[in-house]
Amino acid sequence: MAEELASGFGSRARQRREEAGLTLEQLAQRSAVSRAMLSKVERGETSPTIGVATKIAHALDTSLSDLIGAPASAGVAVVMRKSERPVFRDPETGFERHVVSAALGAGRTEVIAHYLPAQVSTGPLPGYPAGTEKQLVIIKGTLTVSIDGGGERLQAGDSIFYRADAVTEFANRANTPCEYLMVISRRA
Repeated sequence: MAEELASGFGSRARQRREEAGLTLEQLAQRSAVSRAMLSKVERGETSPTIGVATKIAHALDTSLSDLIGAPASAGVAVVMRKSERPVFRDPETGFERHVVSAALGAGRTEVIAHYLPAQVSTGPLPGYPAGTEKQLVIIKGTLTVSIDGGGERLQAGDSIFYRADAVTEFANRANTPCEYLMVISRRA
């Protein structure tokens, strides 16, 4: 499974880089990810952490969901079965990102389910392009959301809205896992 994720993510990243006419060096400069790491990711030799994967997606001007293989919109109604969900799993922390939007690209909104193990943090994640907004609702457990250094501790049932162009970190400081839904909205 991890090899399949690494291979698929890497080949899609390489394809998007080539479509954009970028060299590995140019992508390294845009993403602040080393050329060596990008090369390993593109060849499927390593699975990137959530931070590295996010930097690559932003530098390629695409969504993380696109790079992990979310299906494109097709037809009047699009169904995605739970067993078909593209899942990104951070190899270092166990953090999981499940694409639950059935029709990626059909609109400017994306729905993601996250799983954060006990006592795990995503580390600082780069901001999204200006105009991107996020809303989260905590399904299970507790979550501390830090936005540009300020933090909010949320419990099951709590929600938060924020402009996503800031550095953000998600931390589960509890001894039980946390699950939350994230809605990402982008300008046209």
